[in-house]
Amino acid sequence: MLEAMRTSVLFVALLAALSAALAGAQQPEGEQLFSSAVAAQQRGDYSAAIQDYQQLLKLNPNLPDARVNLGAALAHAGQFDDAIAQYRLALAAMPDNSAVRMDLGLAYYKKGSLADAQREFKEIRKLRPTDPQLAILLGDSDVKLGQGSEAVAMLAPLEADNAGNPDFEYVLGTALLQSGRRREGAAKLEKVAEATHSPDSFLLAGSALLDINEVERARTDLEEALRLDPKLPHIYSLIGMARDKNGDVTGAEAAFREALRIDANDFNANLYLGAILYKRRDVDEAKAYLEKALQLNPASSMARYEVAMWKSTSGQYEEAAKELETIVKEDPDWLEPHVELANVYYRLHRPADGAKERAIVARLNAEQQSHGPPKP
Repeated sequence: MLEAMRTSVLFVALLAALSAALAGAQQPEGEQLFSSAVAAQQRGDYSAAIQDYQQLLKLNPNLPDARVNLGAALAHAGQFDDAIAQYRLALAAMPDNSAVRMDLGLAYYKKGSLADAQREFKEIRKLRPTDPQLAILLGDSDVKLGQGSEAVAMLAPLEADNAGNPDFEYVLGTALLQSGRRREGAAKLEKVAEATHSPDSFLLAGSALLDINEVERARTDLEEALRLDPKLPHIYSLIGMARDKNGDVTGAEAAFREALRIDANDFNANLYLGAILYKRRDVDEAKAYLEKALQLNPASSMARYEVAMWKSTSGQYEEAAKELETIVKEDPDWLEPHVELANVYYRLHRPADGAKERAIVARLNAEQQSHGPPKP
């Protein structure tokens, strides 16, 4: 959703001064090169502009504004390392120029050097603490560096003045998600999605709502994301999970199969499709998907649980018991593995162990009833 920020170009701010400097140096060729470079840059011919600026700077290296314009042309051409070098040389000549530092930060940002971009944006923010474009770029850099809480702390005081700015709200929403405030983040992303019809925003909001078990809203958002852009990454897996949690097993199965048609290594699609097939006792087909899910993510307790359930149904009680024992040891408050482990113990003629598990099940049920539904 976040729109690519354009690299600013410091064109003729000082064309007259540059021309005077060139004339003073008795370099009419330099004046012509500068005019030609600016004209090429303005019409989008960045290759020609780059050549002219480079030739100009060979004649007179002491033209920081020409270096800035060259940096902008290089950035537009995707030559970010060269652009950064030019901006740094320009800054050495005019260290207090925040516009050039902004261009430098943008070049780092577009290159993907986010720590460097963040450093430059923070320096500029000391002078421009309420600049919304700067806040958006710094906040997005923070989020991409995994520093969502820092982004929230920086953006929240500016929200009242930028509530109508979808880029601002998008970055704040993603920062809230990353900092664990998923309900707040999802609400902001829904607001952005509805205002801009952004499939990415619908996807992020729906995924966050799915995580906190607000399944009806999650499905609404994810279905809209799918309608707007069926090529979104993992959209069919997420749709399948939302449909499954809303009781639409048929729709969920279709979504998971489509997800696997696109990517046979989609972990969630393998896991959830396997679980659906297991529940309707298509155990042979379920086995292939559940084993694939476990192969893709051996640490997944959910995949291990589903495979243990399949083994139990297939009569492999000893193996099922071993897996379930490991799962309940790792997560003693997870109810369902205790239920199945009790059943497996009785099938293995271990009634004492089965009785212990049933007692744990009774205790966990009582605790859940006394505490009410878990809070997301």
